[in-house]
Amino acid sequence: MRSYATFRDIQHDLKHGTISCQDLVKHHLTNIKNKAHLNAFLSVYEDEALARAVEVDQKIKHGNAGKLAGLVVALKDVLSHRNHPLQASSKILDGFIAQYNATAVQRLLDEDAIIIGRNNCDEFAMGSSNENSAFGPVLNDIDHSRVPGGSSGGSAVAVQADMCRISLGSDTGGSVRQPAAFCGIVGLKPTYSRVSRYGLVAYASSFDCIGIFGTCVEDVALVLQVIAGADDHDSTVSKQTVPAYADSLARPSTKKYRVAYLNASQIANGLQPEIKTALDSTLERLRNAGHETEGIDLPLIDYFLPTYYILATAEASSNLSRYDGVRYGHRSSNGTDLHSMYKKTRSDGFSKEVQRRILLGTFVLSSSYYDAYYSQAQKVRRIIRNKTKEIFARYDFILMPAAPTTAFKIGEHTADPIEMYLADLFSVHANVAGVPGISIPCGNDTQGLPIGLQLIADDFEEEKLLAAANMMMNLN
Repeated sequence: MRSYATFRDIQHDLKHGTISCQDLVKHHLTNIKNKAHLNAFLSVYEDEALARAVEVDQKIKHGNAGKLAGLVVALKDVLSHRNHPLQASSKILDGFIAQYNATAVQRLLDEDAIIIGRNNCDEFAMGSSNENSAFGPVLNDIDHSRVPGGSSGGSAVAVQADMCRISLGSDTGGSVRQPAAFCGIVGLKPTYSRVSRYGLVAYASSFDCIGIFGTCVEDVALVLQVIAGADDHDSTVSKQTVPAYADSLARPSTKKYRVAYLNASQIANGLQPEIKTALDSTLERLRNAGHETEGIDLPLIDYFLPTYYILATAEASSNLSRYDGVRYGHRSSNGTDLHSMYKKTRSDGFSKEVQRRILLGTFVLSSSYYDAYYSQAQKVRRIIRNKTKEIFARYDFILMPAAPTTAFKIGEHTADPIEMYLADLFSVHANVAGVPGISIPCGNDTQGLPIGLQLIADDFEEEKLLAAANMMMNLN
């Protein structure tokens, strides 16, 4: 099968009978089997996907197919898909079968997308390398000794290795944008509340966003157009009208943007030199195309990571208390009473990284430290958001690295959690502030590893963000 630049090209051939949905599914299934060593999939729904493809082919033939007819999609193992396994890549949810569809999943199905399987990830979406899964690490298809990023590493590799066209992930502190950068694909984190979180396994509820991986901006825009919008099941989701994101990309634009970027003093420490070169080259191309660029000092940048990890772990401590072995999932057989059963179940079922974050969160929420840590972090988060909004009053976007390095080696940072957390240095800003961000590929380093840069925009400006990202990819 030939390589398709966009899903629009696929739909053109589907409409004219050049290919079928069955051909597409078989193509991706072959790649999944040939690249099983990458460990990107935890479940593959082969028979179901092929049967679904037959149904969608008939709909296309009769002219009543949905917007996503023929789109082969994979789901990160934190999204509820009715009557399918859902484990958040954790032992503690062994044997759990989802009882309903997440809103985003249901909307994909309603538009005739074909779900091919569920992707491996860091346990409960906690990690920056996909090494924390109970099912083993995911390998980067470009270099099998390298991580794919996390926590949505399996989702990123599934798209990178052509095992599906689109994958849905989740982004709590960069878990879509950083893996997209490491794998050389596009990764979008929408504005917080743009997409319903109903059916998303909770890590940190005020940060979690369902994000989208694809090989081009146009495909990502189309999927966002379908899954975004109001939802009666989620009281936190926005009721703002959803623009026709994909359609707007087709309209030629002569708009010139004002782009802010971080001054060298704020990104020098720990930034891989090739990423700085890629950033400078991109800024030069933007200037040559008539866009205005200006260096800024991002306020409170030193507080992004501490604020994120205090608040996210606090929310994780609360959210993960529901996993106790009583109602579903793993239950330790070594407990002698209810209390010991709780302790042993959680000790057996949660990995060390998840336990570490639960303990950190419980500590900052304790009566002795609540005011000193949690309350102060909430105040700092508000200041960070306000300062970010002030920047967007003067600029259309902030351009910065998606990660301080390209994909690092498996095991390189596992001995030092702080080193691993620093991989989120540039990505947590958008989550703390609640604004949308997108990572796009911008060349490779000297070892051939992809470099990703991210654009961040103001609340609900995904339409402008996607247009700019598409323009930038065409500049490369």
